[in-house]
Amino acid sequence: MPRIAICAPSRSITEEDAARVTALALEFPGLELHFHPQCFRTQGHFAGSDAERIAALVECANDPMFDAVWFARGGYGAARVAEDAIAQMGREADRKTFLGYSDGGVILGGLYAAKLGRQVHAPIPVDIRREGGEAAVRRTLGWLAGERTGLEPSLDHHPTVAFNLYNLAMICGTRLMPGLAGHVVMVEEVSEYLYSVDRLFFHATAHLGGIAGLRLGRISNVPENDAPFGHDVEDIARHWCARHAIPFLGRADIGHDIDNKIVPFGVAGEAAWT
Repeated sequence: MPRIAICAPSRSITEEDAARVTALALEFPGLELHFHPQCFRTQGHFAGSDAERIAALVECANDPMFDAVWFARGGYGAARVAEDAIAQMGREADRKTFLGYSDGGVILGGLYAAKLGRQVHAPIPVDIRREGGEAAVRRTLGWLAGERTGLEPSLDHHPTVAFNLYNLAMICGTRLMPGLAGHVVMVEEVSEYLYSVDRLFFHATAHLGGIAGLRLGRISNVPENDAPFGHDVEDIARHWCARHAIPFLGRADIGHDIDNKIVPFGVAGEAAWT
């Protein structure tokens, strides 16, 4: 029976969140979920102190009882713990699958750079709070149980990664940034002004030379600026891709919403963990 450890490298969730996700998991009798107590701790913005979050992530990654590590929530906090946590992961972590998105992409990127374990962009437990969020959580639970219907439909023979655009831009130039030559890179964003999206593309695309192409996920909940920016999100993506000779491949079915699809890092057919 696959055992899934759930920890919170960024922000915390509630015991009610965990209970609702656990109840959904009963629909997948082949899975066993274990919420680390650290998921429910709080220290200011974070799910406990940096030391507590590092310890929980390392414990879940190195525990031979578990087959996968699922990040409970995004927000912010992963950048403060990712390098120290990855440095403490050993042989057991290498056989595990790590799942998350949003701020969790910082850790996924670092693990991919370190060639440690298998990484998957996927809905997370806190998505249960969204209206209709059960569908998103079921998508990840189904994938963990062996279903493949929740995969992003454009996946092909190219190695692929998926990131929140802000977090991708932030890890560019750091030790957490993997080499992505030959990859299809999918990006999504939420709650950023269009000028900020443009600025993020300006920075991120400068570090993506040699990729096979870029796909644009949903850029949602865009605040209204005091003056129209004058370019929509696809114009922005196409502009910066053209500037750096990056093929623009169209749209991707990922985003901060209940329709967010699953993207295994690498080649999808080779990344299956079951």
